[in-house]
Amino acid sequence: MCRRLSASASETFFVHADTHPQTIAVLATRAEPVGVSLVVGDDEAFEALDACFGALFSLPTSTGAVRDWTDAVDRVHDLGALAVITTDPMACVLVATPGEIGADIAIGSAQRLGVPMGFGGPHAAFISCHDRAARALPGRLVGVSKDAEGRPALRLALQTREQHIRRERATSNICTAQVLLANIAGFYAAWHGPHGLRRIATRIHRLTSSAANAMRDAGSTLLHDTWFDTITIGDVDADDAVARAAAAGFDIRRVDDRTIALTFDETTTPAEVAAVVAALCGGAEPTLDLDAPRSGLDDVAPRRAELLPQSVFRRHHSEHEMLRYLRRLADKDLALDRTMIPLGSCTMKLNATTEMQPLTWSEFSQVHPFAPAASVTGYQAMIDELSEMLVAITGYDAVSLQPNAGSQGELAGLLAVRAYHRQRGDLARTRCLIPSSAHGTNAASAVLAGMDVAVIGCDDEGNVDVGDLARHLDADGDRVAAIMLTYPSTHGVFEEQISDICAMVHDAGGQVYVDGANLNALVGLAQPGTFGADVSHLNLHKTFCIPHGGGGPGVGPVAVRAHLAPFLPGGEHVGPVAAAPFGSASILTIAWVYLKLMGAEGVTRASKVAIASANYLAARLDQCFPVLYTGPTGRVAHECILDVRPLTKATGVTVDDIAKRLIDFGFHAPTMSFPVAGTLMVEPTESETKAELDRFCEAIIEIRAEVDAVAAGDWSIGESPLRHAPHTAAMLIGEWERPYARELGAYPISNLRTTKYFPPVARVDNAHGDRNLMCSCEPLEAYQ
Repeated sequence: MCRRLSASASETFFVHADTHPQTIAVLATRAEPVGVSLVVGDDEAFEALDACFGALFSLPTSTGAVRDWTDAVDRVHDLGALAVITTDPMACVLVATPGEIGADIAIGSAQRLGVPMGFGGPHAAFISCHDRAARALPGRLVGVSKDAEGRPALRLALQTREQHIRRERATSNICTAQVLLANIAGFYAAWHGPHGLRRIATRIHRLTSSAANAMRDAGSTLLHDTWFDTITIGDVDADDAVARAAAAGFDIRRVDDRTIALTFDETTTPAEVAAVVAALCGGAEPTLDLDAPRSGLDDVAPRRAELLPQSVFRRHHSEHEMLRYLRRLADKDLALDRTMIPLGSCTMKLNATTEMQPLTWSEFSQVHPFAPAASVTGYQAMIDELSEMLVAITGYDAVSLQPNAGSQGELAGLLAVRAYHRQRGDLARTRCLIPSSAHGTNAASAVLAGMDVAVIGCDDEGNVDVGDLARHLDADGDRVAAIMLTYPSTHGVFEEQISDICAMVHDAGGQVYVDGANLNALVGLAQPGTFGADVSHLNLHKTFCIPHGGGGPGVGPVAVRAHLAPFLPGGEHVGPVAAAPFGSASILTIAWVYLKLMGAEGVTRASKVAIASANYLAARLDQCFPVLYTGPTGRVAHECILDVRPLTKATGVTVDDIAKRLIDFGFHAPTMSFPVAGTLMVEPTESETKAELDRFCEAIIEIRAEVDAVAAGDWSIGESPLRHAPHTAAMLIGEWERPYARELGAYPISNLRTTKYFPPVARVDNAHGDRNLMCSCEPLEAYQ
């Protein structure tokens, strides 16, 4: 964002040295391939800087100081650059916020708001900015539009991910949003409200101040005169201090040989503060003065803006009210607990309760990502076993579980390829070949890995055009770093020439990346590492049953053959792609349980059933909407693409009409217009019964009959139930002047009478929302 919005032509990004080291490490990994010069320095280095396009500061800093960065922000602006502050939302409850001191962008983690540490995740990161920068944000925003009846309707604004629009011109490869964790943090804030959050933040600071005063009284040297929840102590034997704290039952941070740091939170007790102080000072537990006049915020500007003024943060402070609020929200959702979600290329499958339970155990959820190795041997054993199972499934030799999204896995895999070529002195290999059918994240990841993209065409059957590939290799083979393939292809077919394609690229000196998006059709049946691929990312939130969570959490491990193993993230050659060594470690338990329960025979059967289910749907629905691509045998892989384009041309009925009408039947829409515009891509997975598949087929058949009625002139498209879908309860009980019966809008098939889902809003006016981007929600009363 800074690079895109800055008025400066500089390629330098400044990071203040008192920033978390894991943050600096991830920035370094990201910066180098795209030609950004990352300058890490102190105040003097910043003052000496003559140009940059952006600068990052921390509030509080890594060592706990609560600094006033106003002058630094002003200087950044004088350089024509943007100022970024990484911050703690709990600290922002009490101190002047990044926005109040003039920063352009604020980033951070919402883990502080009620989300367990989980040995590193999953946690919801956030990025916030002024309105003037909103349209440069990656990903999506929840905004307010209006529906067909003129009522306010929440929607995903900027809803088409920039990767799928901009492709190789995209400036991010952010795909997974940690939506589930963002909801947890939001509910935490709603439950406590502004008064509760102030009590929590004040308590944290009082405990920290009591520790600071006790340590100072004992003769310790505090590095800073300000603090919120962290104090840093210098002039100590750090190793000895860490050992003494550990003997008393506490893990503390070793900053360097002579410096340690202590951080407290709302779960800390006064007794624990006293015990850790006593352990470090070598004396009896002190008597803490929780009302001591000396505070770490005495000289810090307080927060001026009203805290959480929206009504939702002031209403649900009893368990009964919160329970009802959660139920009302859940009733608005069309989720897997109600119906099949046939989103192609998403693999929306069962997330069994048994698989989910270990995630809640404190032994997994309450572990710090940088806990000493000796205290996480069980965690490490689980991670090692999961890695071994993934290696066995894929046919690769090594795997890193660090990437916590499929997009990060893509980046990590391509960075491994880049580093491999560079170590061999093959610096000219910077080109990434990508089929035209590929996911948009592929191109975005290639660019952020320092590569340029060349698009390979597809033939009439949806396969990679081998002739076009040969032409590219003949012309620029010595520049090719890699090809990114998806197998089965994004068109839903097994490419019979996959091994030949791999051999062609290898003969030209390149590497083969196989996108793991469609691995659910391969597990137990084929191994990318043995049919010619060198590297893949795996979507544990798809194939291996971690829930999608409305967009996240995700985990995207990267698996490689032996020659690429030294280049996995966090090693000697490639820096980390995530702040925690094992990414979103706590949800690895879900995939571990899934694989342990299923075993080799079970996962193989799952793949077979997924393929059989897709072919069953393809065979039944081809009469309604022709299946666009099939293999030489006339079969598809684990998903199929239904071609609506001829009927759209003949009748005006669009994929949007069909998708919205499916909601009236109680179904989530399939994937629309990807990878082919004007089509629907359907993936049933192995989790759905034949009865559910038949129910979906019956809905599609009924919708096709409505399309035929439009074609026959029974209704115009504008007056048809297709164009008016979905039908809300309010719409159905209001005035009715349409040429079809109310009953057809409400209950297009009879069995819906006992299971009807009524959508909360009618068709949303996307154009209105795009023109009028509103990122904050209206009061609840506006929706009544």
